[in-house]
Amino acid sequence: MLGGGPAARETCQDGPMTAHIVAVGGGGFGASPLGAPTNIDRYMVELTGKRSPLVCFAPTASADDPQYINKFLVAYGTLGVRVMVLTLWQDAARSVDRLAEADLVVVGNGATVNLLALWKAHGVDEALRRRYAAGDDFVIGGVSAGGNAVFQGFVTDSFGQQFRAVRGGLGLVEGSFCCHLDGEDGRVPVYTEAVADGTLPGGYAADDGAGIQFTDGKVVKCIAETSSQRVFRIDPSDSPSSSGVLSEPQRVEVL
Repeated sequence: MLGGGPAARETCQDGPMTAHIVAVGGGGFGASPLGAPTNIDRYMVELTGKRSPLVCFAPTASADDPQYINKFLVAYGTLGVRVMVLTLWQDAARSVDRLAEADLVVVGNGATVNLLALWKAHGVDEALRRRYAAGDDFVIGGVSAGGNAVFQGFVTDSFGQQFRAVRGGLGLVEGSFCCHLDGEDGRVPVYTEAVADGTLPGGYAADDGAGIQFTDGKVVKCIAETSSQRVFRIDPSDSPSSSGVLSEPQRVEVL
């Protein structure tokens, strides 16, 4: 498990609030015991700055799982927002076109590699790039696989039981991501080894319920739903005592 390293550093940076990404290690409404929205869900809605934003759920990584979609509709239906679902198994072109209207796109959990392949086939990747570049307080909230997808690289079990380091995310933000830091022990060693040997660039590892907020491509803060949930910055290191990586715990804002 990751730990140690220098004291936590402040990551806030000032800048215009135009386009946001919140990459979360896991959790959210999909893991809520009562199917209720969590504080991270509420925070992503608030980031839009809209009174009744259009929230699009992208369940692609779960193969548009109907139960997952229903959880989203129930949870976000309590937040005073308008909702839509990006579906790529039926009426895909219309769904992709409507991404231009969305204020928040919530990208769910599942198989990251499958998500990216389908997005490329249907033009979702380019539609999101255009919407992200346009700004207007547009928000992408990625949970687990959804968080992986926005980075340049990540660790995934999309290929089977064993975790693999993969480059080829959307690259909307620089670096790499390791989700489920506290929930899947086998994922962390693969991630740190990949950063140490250069397979992946340095990046972030986050517990379920914790994440990193980027604004205009820059980290502005790390957030968590409880004080026990963590985010680490992971970078390659030549120090003999570092085992190839430097792990820095980040200061988190509890929502």
